[in-house]
Amino acid sequence: MKRSFLFVALLLGALWGLPSCTSNPETDGELVSEQVNNSGADVLRLLYSRTPTTLNPHLANGFQDFEAARIVYEPLATYEAGGRMVPVLAALIPTPENGGLSEDGRSVTWKLKPNVRWSDGQPFTAEDVAFTYEFVSNPRVAAVTEKYYEAIEKVEVIDPLTVKITFEEPNPSWALPFTGQNGMILPKHIFSKVQGPNVRQATENYQPVGTGPYRFIAIANDLWTFAANEQFREGPPPFDLVELEGGITPYVAARRVLRDGDADFVHNLQLTIEDRVELAKGGAGEVVATFGSYVERIMLNLTDPNKVTKDGERSSLENPHPFLSDLNVRKAVDFAIDREEIANRIYGNAGQLTNQLLSYPAEYINRALTHQYDPAQANALLDAAGWKDSNNNGIRDKDGVEMRMVFQTPINPVRQRTQEMVKEDLRAIGIEVDIRRVIADDFFSADPAQTRSINHFYADMQEYNAGSDTPDPAIYMSWWLCDEIASFENKWQKPNNARYCNEEYDKLWEQASKELDPEKRAALFQKMNTILVEDVAVIPLVRRAVTNGISDRITGVDPTPWDASTWDIGTWKLANAPEETVEETPEANPLEVNVQETESAEIESAETGITETESKEVEATEAETTEVENTETTDETEASEDVSPDTNQ
Repeated sequence: MKRSFLFVALLLGALWGLPSCTSNPETDGELVSEQVNNSGADVLRLLYSRTPTTLNPHLANGFQDFEAARIVYEPLATYEAGGRMVPVLAALIPTPENGGLSEDGRSVTWKLKPNVRWSDGQPFTAEDVAFTYEFVSNPRVAAVTEKYYEAIEKVEVIDPLTVKITFEEPNPSWALPFTGQNGMILPKHIFSKVQGPNVRQATENYQPVGTGPYRFIAIANDLWTFAANEQFREGPPPFDLVELEGGITPYVAARRVLRDGDADFVHNLQLTIEDRVELAKGGAGEVVATFGSYVERIMLNLTDPNKVTKDGERSSLENPHPFLSDLNVRKAVDFAIDREEIANRIYGNAGQLTNQLLSYPAEYINRALTHQYDPAQANALLDAAGWKDSNNNGIRDKDGVEMRMVFQTPINPVRQRTQEMVKEDLRAIGIEVDIRRVIADDFFSADPAQTRSINHFYADMQEYNAGSDTPDPAIYMSWWLCDEIASFENKWQKPNNARYCNEEYDKLWEQASKELDPEKRAALFQKMNTILVEDVAVIPLVRRAVTNGISDRITGVDPTPWDASTWDIGTWKLANAPEETVEETPEANPLEVNVQETESAEIESAETGITETESKEVEATEAETTEVENTETTDETEASEDVSPDTNQ
């Protein structure tokens, strides 16, 4: 990529010469698109099912916003697939040994890399870290990442390259702020003047200045264009330009990468096995599946979605569900659903059968938990609870109430097949299911007026994918706290959409939020996991992989479930790039945690035509990465659409 900076400067010089106050991303984007098409530039093309709405990650409306922002912005540190924390803007990972972590667990001190500059040439300093906390914690901003910073008491600038974070109490989750996709640092000199109530409309959200390998240029017709950042500390990235295109249907996007070869990366694949097998024969790319903590689940509404309070609220704690509020009925529903059949027929090797809500990292799993598909036991439980088919219409009833349920999911072929299978399973035990399919943007909407949203939950059951977006599950497990119940009072902005409340669970979470001993803390999370499963607060279906389609034209892509897919986009390069243009990767910091290794063996499935890399865990905490030729993935979610910024899918 010898020509990169000169080439891009010539190509886009006219735009960069415009004063920022006169630049129009939409009209500029049309000019850029036309010039790029005729330029012969090395262009990396990314495809997404949804179009970004902002490039400010702390104001994200969905996964697509984090993905786009991560091309430009960076955190202090992030996590590789196996859970190892690695420095990004930080010079090293804080430890007790290097003085970064205090003995009492109340503070962490980060040392920053020297000679880092924002894409406009201004120096990156500790002032920017402190300002990012000020921005995120400002209630007028209403940042979607605020929960990751709420334990902080203060952030102090010690010197230009040192920042100290002090927590209100001893905090085992010290690594939540400023790391991963929720930890991207904003430039103080850009955002200090746009913190008012109209911050979401500020032009700075759409004309970002970052420290990452690429800088944003323009938008045109759902095409977001980025150019190499000439200020990037590690030198020129391999591509002249990056184009991110949104609003592409999963099949078309997969076809373009896996068969047609006119794009390089597709995020968030959601395809049937039949479509995956067909596209796998294209020969232009592969699908890489990385397993983290994400679990496709069915949520059961413990409140009545059909009764209305005097304030006009449905699914309110004032009105318990006519039968799902009964634990034995929930157990019956759980026994009746054939999870293994769903995992095998719909997900293949893109999903793993699980009975855990906290499915990863391994130290939090309670391996004593079991699940059995047992329709006979389901029938026995319903009989004992007094639900009988009194009029021989095939539907159980009691006291004039029939066991009818509305089952809603966002629209995609994978979930629609799951709905049909669950409907048949429940019909077999006398429960009638009506299927509702919701546009994804409506389902994951945070708009209080959108009554079909995940948090309004005006149905009896709903299905989506969610999990922890960091190896520390504290925020993820807080979603089931009594104080986190979504309601009219909080405008349905809280994540506990099942309206589940258990005082014992709340006490365990409070203990875990303060426990500094890793083993004791893991035991507390195991107990919480067990309570959720035994209470059937939710029905886990499969542990879902994060799956992305990657062209054979590029290499250097190293996915992790703990950050956006674009976290390492600066290392992506052409597969046939000259060796001399590749920059050496810096040696690992000796203070970092040791990497865990996996042994891999390739196997083939004759039934699906999938080539899979089966990881055998040497350490229980190692994530698995699978290369497949047919998979599906999370739909957004939204680590938070919002049930905490963007992990629901």
